[in-house]
Amino acid sequence: MEHTYTHTMWVVTPEQEAEFVRRWQDWAQWSHHAGLQPHAMLLRDVDDPMIHVSFGRWESLHTARDWRLLTGYQERVKALGHVVERFEPRTLSIVTHT
Repeated sequence: MEHTYTHTMWVVTPEQEAEFVRRWQDWAQWSHHAGLQPHAMLLRDVDDPMIHVSFGRWESLHTARDWRLLTGYQERVKALGHVVERFEPRTLSIVTHT
């Protein structure tokens, strides 16, 4: 079984950190209904607090891809876009682990 993850690097606009976290949490909760597995994470860089990384596991590659096509996805991304300078989303699969 292939495990699929999404990973996004976010650069948050100064003074928008709390609003970014609130909007990301809303987005993650909505995404759980679309196949995002429990325990998605939002991490903050300890050396550069404007940089955040989100990471979550999906039911399947198909589910992760379909999530981006759902009604409501683009409006949630747009809402997050108002509080970030830029973001870089990725869809990943495991190559190896130890």
